[in-house]
Amino acid sequence: MLEHLELFFRSIFVDNMVFAVFLGMCSYLAVSKKVSTAVGLGAAVIFVLGVTVPLNWLLDQYLLQDGALVWLGPEYADYDLSFLSFILFIATIATMVQLVEIVVEKFSPSLYNSLGIFLPLIAVNCAILGGSLFMQTREIPNIGLALNYGISSGIGWFLAILAIAAIREKIRYSNVPAPLRGLGITFIITGLMGIGFQSFGGMLTGDNEPPEETQTTTAKAEDEKEIKKEIDDKEKAISYNEAINK
Repeated sequence: MLEHLELFFRSIFVDNMVFAVFLGMCSYLAVSKKVSTAVGLGAAVIFVLGVTVPLNWLLDQYLLQDGALVWLGPEYADYDLSFLSFILFIATIATMVQLVEIVVEKFSPSLYNSLGIFLPLIAVNCAILGGSLFMQTREIPNIGLALNYGISSGIGWFLAILAIAAIREKIRYSNVPAPLRGLGITFIITGLMGIGFQSFGGMLTGDNEPPEETQTTTAKAEDEKEIKKEIDDKEKAISYNEAINK
């Protein structure tokens, strides 16, 4: 349980797709002018990541890794299909994006029209592919953690685009200098938010010091070694003096 919670909070705050690795910036900047469209695209990203990351984990574990085909028989143990990772990952993502596009067009035509070309472009959104590739490189051990990572990474991206959309709606009525209006001030705010999110890095690394009992035991052991060394040195000095006197 603790492992799931740690991965969940780390994926949202510490390893945020936008503020930590700056993935999916094209959609992040283009669809963040209004909160309503940002919410729609963010929800679509959560769904696509939540489905494609565990699916691609299954593909990686039982098809793509070196020796993954051993379940077909011992003669397939030496096969390595990892060179197909990009093709199969993108095919899985494109399939899910098509499903999302059909559902959104059916049940919310206004949102579909407001998202425009950026809804089908989720298929080539680097944040979506990055989720599957990070899952692969970090060697997530089971499908439960893969599902957790996909959903939490999507939530992190959703929070990022929702926050910038809310800020951009407010700064329309602010006296922003002319050269910075539009993407200029958006880049500055994104950078400041990225710096702010870096402060979450201490959430999961602040308790690295050993327990107080362990520190006390270690200090006592070091003191005993020093005392023993002093006694040995004194005994050697006494033996040396006795040898000289003889």
